Amino acid sequence: MKKCFYCLSILAFILMSENCQSKTKSNKNTQEWRYEVECEKNGAEGSYLVKVWSYSKSQSAAAKNAAKNAVHGVIFKGVAGKGGECVSQRPLAPSPGVQYEKSDYFSKFFDDGGEYQKYAIVVGVPESIKIKKEYKVGVVVSVSKDQLRKDLESAGIIKGLSNGF
Repeated sequence: MKKCFYCLSILAFILMSENCQSKTKSNKNTQEWRYEVECEKNGAEGSYLVKVWSYSKSQSAAAKNAAKNAVHGVIFKGVAGKGGECVSQRPLAPSPGVQYEKSDYFSKFFDDGGEYQKYAIVVGVPESIKIKKEYKVGVVVSVSKDQLRKDLESAGIIKGLSNGF
């Protein structure tokens, strides 16, 4: 009986370690914020339709982080234009330093299952390009930028447009 309990305890520990390790790997990929965001087409009013290129050793991890990277890009990097199809968009945050100044807020916001999910919908099928030992995965995502701006303003993260210059 003791031997059985001991074996089950070890098995449970191994399974928990693997689960934590995969979450850590996914979070590590996100913490590095290795992605590119470009305008795909003009989206519906109040939203951006963007293509996010995420980098990872795992195709599934890169695709999984597409929505998170899209929202991060809209807040901190802005969106690169695409010729005559759509224009570049400035980031919602006035400076990238806001991410570090408000790190408590953004660590929860971008956590797996975090609030960022309210603002992004994956609308395309992932496409992958193998680059040496990793993948560059492109996914089209719709980001509700007006609602995102409104919620960041009410949380005191960014200033409202009506506050002047």
